[in-house]
Amino acid sequence: MKFEGTDHYIATPDLQIAVNASIILEKPLLIKGEPGTGKTLLAFEIAKALQKPLLTWHIKSTTTAQQGLYEYDAVSRLRDSQLGSDKVHEIVNYIKKGRLWEAFEAEEAPVLLIDEIDKADIEFPNDLLQELDKMEFYCYELQKTVVARQRPIIIITSNNEKELPDAFLRRCFFHYISFPDIDTLKQIVDVHYQGLEERLLERALELFTEVRESRGLKKRPSTSELLDWIRLLLAAKTTAEQLEQVDLQQELPPYAGALIKNEQDLQLLEKQIHYSRRFS
Repeated sequence: MKFEGTDHYIATPDLQIAVNASIILEKPLLIKGEPGTGKTLLAFEIAKALQKPLLTWHIKSTTTAQQGLYEYDAVSRLRDSQLGSDKVHEIVNYIKKGRLWEAFEAEEAPVLLIDEIDKADIEFPNDLLQELDKMEFYCYELQKTVVARQRPIIIITSNNEKELPDAFLRRCFFHYISFPDIDTLKQIVDVHYQGLEERLLERALELFTEVRESRGLKKRPSTSELLDWIRLLLAAKTTAEQLEQVDLQQELPPYAGALIKNEQDLQLLEKQIHYSRRFS
């Protein structure tokens, strides 16, 4: 098993090394990077490239580690007992398996995505230490230990909203997805929009980079926003000549809403244009 990217996902050499190192070490791969750089998509592409089943566990602020193991539905059992259902005699009928349990039981080692782990409570990572390290947990209701048939490939993403505990970090292989350079951006765009006119692509990347590098932006446009923006340009049949006439000192780029995601950044760019016009 060796991950080298896919036809739809450009994996830089350092990212390939990180994925393969985590597989060799049998440790979760902790992926960080600014939103829109393909952290979540990576797990899907690893599963596709290695021909593995994929399980996804998307974390919310209310998610607990226990939900990843299993949940016991005592309310349903009480209701069934009141209705005289035969199901009530088998407690297993009221155990809802979580994503970790499903991954542990899978006949073939799956890819397990734990997405945006930093959204949960600060204790969430600590509550998974034993399970991720030993690949087992105890189900009290069934009085049995659930042990993984084989170790899943675990991809954990984080947007750096919270610091993760050192004990948790020690159990992971870490990689930060840096924003792609121009050559890599061209490869990414080519994967999604093959045959794009070279002049149009060059100018689109120039404008995108100029917007992204504007000082003071709260949310810089990412790769996913670049792809959305190019899609809009193509839908409008925008030509290279039209883009070459765009001067960001005098106007916003066409379809600026695909690149700028909040009013503070929009006002900042508009203010810069106002001052540029005033003193030009």
